[in-house]
Amino acid sequence: MADAASVKAAAIKLNKELKELTKGTSESFSVGLVDEDNLFEWNVTMFGSPDSYYEGGMFKAIMKFPKTYPFEPPTLRFTSKMWHPNVYDDGRVCISILHRPEHDESGYEDIAERWSPAQTVETILMSVIAMLNSPNDESPANVDAAKMWRDDKKAYRKKVQRCVEQSMEDW
Repeated sequence: MADAASVKAAAIKLNKELKELTKGTSESFSVGLVDEDNLFEWNVTMFGSPDSYYEGGMFKAIMKFPKTYPFEPPTLRFTSKMWHPNVYDDGRVCISILHRPEHDESGYEDIAERWSPAQTVETILMSVIAMLNSPNDESPANVDAAKMWRDDKKAYRKKVQRCVEQSMEDW
């Protein structure tokens, strides 16, 4: 449980990051608050990278920050339909930098790959965009997507293209 000073420090850091990200013009993503009175929940839109399967897509997501941020990682969940080996069916993103900095019982992830207070919203979003372009099918959140990615790239691309089209319709 976070004390009042920790919550205030987290809010100050999030406010600073939000200001920096909203004054910049990223071609990869945009951010804003879900509710102006809550710095701990952000709307995120990620733009599909040129020359990737996700090109042309505008994928909405929600990023939620714990009151202990930056000492604990946020969560990121796509609200747009997403087909990807590292995204659960409910849209939750499974990427190492969003995993708590503790020993991995399965031995798959090195602790250095996991969350660190040095991460920022920008580094998280850029890592997720890189993940979209280069899936990790060895430790999938969506086994069916991983299998399709490995075995049938044409079908995978077609399914992703439907997600891209749907993301554009949602606007």
